[in-house]
Amino acid sequence: QADDAGREHTNVVHLPVRPAAAPADTVAGTAGLEPDAALVGELLTDEESAELDRRMAAQKARARAAAGAVVAVVRTGVTHDRTRRVVRGVARNALYVPAGGAVVARQVWEAHTTARYERMMRAAEAAGDFGAVAEWEERRARFLAERHRRTMAWLHAPVAVVKAALVALVALVGVLVLAGVVLAVTRAELAAFLAPFLTAFAVLSGVVTVIDAVWGAVSVLAPFAAVGYLWHVGRTRTTPPAWAAGRTEDRQDVPITPSVLVTALRDLGVAKLTKAIKDMGDAGAGMLGLIRIAGCGVEVDVTLPSGVSTKDVKDKRQRLAENLFRHEHELFITIPPAARTVRLWIADPGALDEPIGPSPLTLDDTLTADMYTGRAPWGQDLRGESVLLPLLQRHLLITGLSNQGKTAALRALALWLALDPTVEFRIADLKGIGDWHMFVGLATEMIAGPTDEHACAATHMLEKGVEEMERRLAAVDPDTHKNGVTRDLARAGTGFHPLVLIVDEAQQAFMNVAIGDDKRPYGGQKSTSRYFMAARKIHNQGRAVNVILWQGTQNPTDQNLPKLVREGAHIRASLVLGTEAESRMALGDKAVNAGAAPHELRQGLDKGTLVVAGDGVPLPPQQASITVRTHFIDGDDATAIADRAKTLRGRRATTITEAAPARDLLADVAQVMGEEVRVRTEVVRQRLAELDTGTYEGMTADDLTKGLADDGVEPYKYNGRMHLRLSEVRQAITQRDEAAGE
Repeated sequence: QADDAGREHTNVVHLPVRPAAAPADTVAGTAGLEPDAALVGELLTDEESAELDRRMAAQKARARAAAGAVVAVVRTGVTHDRTRRVVRGVARNALYVPAGGAVVARQVWEAHTTARYERMMRAAEAAGDFGAVAEWEERRARFLAERHRRTMAWLHAPVAVVKAALVALVALVGVLVLAGVVLAVTRAELAAFLAPFLTAFAVLSGVVTVIDAVWGAVSVLAPFAAVGYLWHVGRTRTTPPAWAAGRTEDRQDVPITPSVLVTALRDLGVAKLTKAIKDMGDAGAGMLGLIRIAGCGVEVDVTLPSGVSTKDVKDKRQRLAENLFRHEHELFITIPPAARTVRLWIADPGALDEPIGPSPLTLDDTLTADMYTGRAPWGQDLRGESVLLPLLQRHLLITGLSNQGKTAALRALALWLALDPTVEFRIADLKGIGDWHMFVGLATEMIAGPTDEHACAATHMLEKGVEEMERRLAAVDPDTHKNGVTRDLARAGTGFHPLVLIVDEAQQAFMNVAIGDDKRPYGGQKSTSRYFMAARKIHNQGRAVNVILWQGTQNPTDQNLPKLVREGAHIRASLVLGTEAESRMALGDKAVNAGAAPHELRQGLDKGTLVVAGDGVPLPPQQASITVRTHFIDGDDATAIADRAKTLRGRRATTITEAAPARDLLADVAQVMGEEVRVRTEVVRQRLAELDTGTYEGMTADDLTKGLADDGVEPYKYNGRMHLRLSEVRQAITQRDEAAGE
């Protein structure tokens, strides 16, 4: 075939060849032979060609593997966490220098201009503080006048410096001349006149030499010192970018500074807030109030820009906490009365996980109580200050999830009050596991048990409290005691002593399905409910005659804690809850709208921590609630405190309604089976629930099997379903009785 130039191409097949073995002299003489003849070799066989291909493929594979290994090593080294930390550390420390330079430049600029005064004037004007605006405007005028005076002084300074230099020079020459004359006269040598001048020149030369030597070192070290100073300023006064800041756990010691706060708010993800901060001439500093030390953390008020609501910040609580290098539970956001303002309390890292120490009740054996003038030591607030709770004529409600410290918090208040000999207790423990056993001998009535019968007894206790309240009301002279019962009247033997009715696990009473002899239900939330109406009557009039109701309950809902009863409590406290709706039921809308958030506490980790609101609670200024970390008093310490109270006030007779004895599962199974030879296990469980609802309701097949296995009775399959055989149950009862007799 021919191409465009007319040249011919020949299709050549390249065959593998073995180079021809040739003598050295023959190879050396190939220069005179034809080129093709010098390159001719012996053709390879198929096996040799395949072997050559295999070797070449293996060599290429090794090369690829080596290259892949190098790439993997490089990739691992580049992406390794240690490499990233090193790169972030180098970048972070490198960025501190220009950041520090910016801070220093800003300080210099503000020191020589009116920028600082204008910034403070804008902040005061935005806050509506026009008095502060006038004050800063006056300071600005004084600064301008003082700066003008200094400027004019600098204009006259050169003339004054020249005059001073000439006077100093003339004086120095005069001194040297006088010294020379004295030396020439005393030594009788004319050459001695020049000695002072020569000495002065030598001193001047030495000073110049020293300055020259020092200046060399200073000129070398000064840049390093300047960079070091800028690095220090940048590290302590600025916040590096997020990509260079490193992991959160590496920054747990970051102090809360205005720069950190503004950066955290800027990066909150609220577009209007971010734009407003970037547009502010003071970079957002005018938003911040004074950062105050508050216990184990700091507190600061933030005035938000126009268009940004407090809800925008509250909804971003977790992100704001992380921007501040804190966990979510270490940031509390409340709403003070000022418009568009949020109050941030930021804990020191890990401070809220440290115990607060024992109760004063366990430390001071001589401590006594007075319900009228004293306050119960309950715990500490987030600022580390003691929370002392007034209890005089105040109904109390404590709510929260199960096993979070509700009973311990309620019992701690009762233990302090037990040290007042005038107080009478009537207690219904509807949990019935002995949490209130130390009050036997202190309380005049003790109900302990979880059944419907115990809930009915608690209702009777409240109804008796209503009768006592009505008796006292009938005995009060309205003209003499217009403001309620006084301490003197309560202690004068008239029967008006404080009567505290305590119902723990009150939801059991509200949800009691039993019907009384008068056909009225014991539980429920309607006006026909006996417990509900008794609680309402005590809430309405009890405090006037020293009849007080304290309740502890789980999960506040309309079913287990009706609204009218919730709102009747003067002091409302809540441990951790599941939802915001439950928090509103526990504390009320006002407290939650102002920042109270028991649903943001950590279940299991914040045991004994309550959010408290209501009348008489020692709240910080302009706050609607307070978070309290209560002192934990264990069972042994509680018993010791109760024993001191019994010694102080004398032991009282206690009417006890205890929990019913544990059911005998084996005997109950034999009872519900009757004379039937075999009964399906699901039928047995149904009959057991009918026999004792409180014990057996909700029992599963696995529960029944495990309960009977201890006595050697096992269900068996008959016609495809699990059954129990009556003969095995009776035999197990006989064997158990015989073993007990032995």
